[in-house]
Amino acid sequence: MTAPEAPEAPEQPAVLLVVEDSAANRYVLCSWLRRAGHTVVEAADGAEALALLDTADVADLPELAVVDVRLPDISGYEICEHIKATPRTAGMPVIHVSATAIATADRTQGLFRGADAYLTEPIAPSELLATVTASLRYGRARARAERLAQRLTALNQATLEVYGAADSKGLAAAATRGATALFGPGAVVLSQAPQTDTVRLTYDAGDAGPVSRPASPDLLRELTEGGLGDRIGVEISHVPASVWQGLSALGATGSPPADDAVLVAARTKRDRPAVCIAVRAGAVRGDEDRKLLTQFAQACALALEALRSYSEEHVLALTLQRSFLPGRLPRVAGVESAVRYVPATTQNQVGGDFYDAHATPDGLLLAVGDVVGHSLEAAVVMGELRHALCAYAVEGHSPRAVMELLDTLLVRQWPGWTATVCLVLIAADNGSVTIANGGHLPPLLLAPDGTAAFVDDHGPLIGIGRPQPPSTVLEVADGSRVLLVTDGLIETRDSDIADRLEAMRAAALAAPTSPEELCDSLLETFGAEQDDDIVLFATLINRP
Repeated sequence: MTAPEAPEAPEQPAVLLVVEDSAANRYVLCSWLRRAGHTVVEAADGAEALALLDTADVADLPELAVVDVRLPDISGYEICEHIKATPRTAGMPVIHVSATAIATADRTQGLFRGADAYLTEPIAPSELLATVTASLRYGRARARAERLAQRLTALNQATLEVYGAADSKGLAAAATRGATALFGPGAVVLSQAPQTDTVRLTYDAGDAGPVSRPASPDLLRELTEGGLGDRIGVEISHVPASVWQGLSALGATGSPPADDAVLVAARTKRDRPAVCIAVRAGAVRGDEDRKLLTQFAQACALALEALRSYSEEHVLALTLQRSFLPGRLPRVAGVESAVRYVPATTQNQVGGDFYDAHATPDGLLLAVGDVVGHSLEAAVVMGELRHALCAYAVEGHSPRAVMELLDTLLVRQWPGWTATVCLVLIAADNGSVTIANGGHLPPLLLAPDGTAAFVDDHGPLIGIGRPQPPSTVLEVADGSRVLLVTDGLIETRDSDIADRLEAMRAAALAAPTSPEELCDSLLETFGAEQDDDIVLFATLINRP
């Protein structure tokens, strides 16, 4: 070793590991490093060094290792390879020092096997400290880059989960998981569900995952006004622990915070409730963390606004769709009727399912249909079919004639559009039903003796200009029931339609006789997770 020189202070002191079997050399190296402001951990051989690295907590690991090449048990090259091959120490810079392995081949081997620098004795203190400083600078830059890459990956994953949430509760849970992944335990999210005044406080409960409970709307307003106010954008504010506990925001976890909180409030449209995310103040250490928190809050606000827009569009679509359907069913002697219409909950587009009923001189004409497609235009086509159906029924046309007239209307006025329609004319006075089916699911006739059968006779769907076959006329006994449905009730992606029809037939037989109770029973059995609109039309025939 050379004579000591005055060491220069490092950019930022670090914890360093010195592995040197010579007590004298180790003392000199450690003295230089300590006088420069570093904290030094010593090891006399390879086994001691590896044990120290393998057992230390990640937070207590040295930032850099100075390793002698020639050690009594294993070589410094092997220690370096172990450091670089272990994930938690892979980014640790290693500086080799040696008084004997000084040939070009020795230095080349050390660098090839992972060392970041190689110094040969005699070593000047300034050279050692400059090498340590440069290696730390590189190691810290690499660690920052890796940490940033990891956090950006976590931000991307958290943002994707937030945008993929199907409802506001799922979004709050996703936001809580994302904030916890990015900033550690203690994250809390406050948000208001679209189309309601319900404010939800969601917090991380460890292994139990996000837990949600109702919160006061005043709490959300108070937290928002303290930072963001009524502005659009994102604002970060500091909330002292005493204030935070007083608001009871973290009291839901059962362990109020000992430190302060950082609160971010985000809003993308005026006059909208903001979404607020709180994390421990200690987790937000600099501009990088603040930018990350801002980006995540902005993503949560945008996702919540998208849910609000979707909810508003869904309400409008349902209102429009219902406006095309009849407000009430006609009363006809000898026929008791019930209908259920359930729009699909998985989409905000307007569907083409419809139903109708008209009292005619020949009896009660029932209609159930489905315009192919989900769009505003499909709803318009459905509305025109309904109005035309009403006109044709008033004119006294037979079910088959009505079907052919509807087909002509589609071909001429709406080319390219098709629909399935089933018409059933119930003449209660003579106990007969007349069925004209244009490509729709078959109606189910339930006899009073406890039997049930589908009427499978049908023609082509309408809108393609094909002639319809003669109607099917059946005599029915008093107490018979007719059931008409659209495919949204029974169709699923992974099942056979024939099997589902048979399951519906069995369920209808087991259901109560009343049309109202029959509809409710079938909806309870089949309608829980529908992907499409559902129409059920049930009638009970009793001669007047």
